[in-house]
Amino acid sequence: MTTPAPPSGAPSPRRREAVHETRVEGFGTVRVVPVDPARDIDLLYGWVTRERARFWGMLDHTREEVLETYEYLDSLSTHHAYLIHLDDRPVALFQTYEPDADPVGEYYEVRPGDFGIHLMVGPADGGARPGFTGTLLTVFLAHLLAEDPGRRRIVAEPDARNEKAVSRLLRTGFVLGPEVELPHKRARLVFLDRDAFLSRTASRPS
Repeated sequence: MTTPAPPSGAPSPRRREAVHETRVEGFGTVRVVPVDPARDIDLLYGWVTRERARFWGMLDHTREEVLETYEYLDSLSTHHAYLIHLDDRPVALFQTYEPDADPVGEYYEVRPGDFGIHLMVGPADGGARPGFTGTLLTVFLAHLLAEDPGRRRIVAEPDARNEKAVSRLLRTGFVLGPEVELPHKRARLVFLDRDAFLSRTASRPS
């Protein structure tokens, strides 16, 4: 696990097709692109094995194990991984899943229209930027809800010890659910209602 990661702010050598793209005034162009495991492995390995990513649960993974994990995710129809690019720089990793096809679905009552997410923001390039994570999260959530009107509730299950992540999700509009003991962690379930989120974002000044 000593393979050096490329600089977090390095631009992609060639622009790949995005599943979503939007320009945020005063922030930049946010693009959502599917993870390509073979192409992105150096970036992914560098991110998920850093101490700052300890709650992601992959600190002890080898490069080959990280690659195998994302190749497996890429083979599924129920789970997907995306890189978020800001002005063509990779800045965050999002994963989505259908709760009834994921272990977390065994630990709470899954409703029709539930859709799960994981989020990890990459290492800061040039220091912290106020509102950075919140803006990326809002853009991604808006994309997920617009992509499929049947998604009625977004589910997340951060590590219960990750107070920063839980707080960030609550500020975005998620509400607290129970703590559950998953096989690999104690998680805090949080839920975001579709209508409440869309009403909240629509009421924000442009």
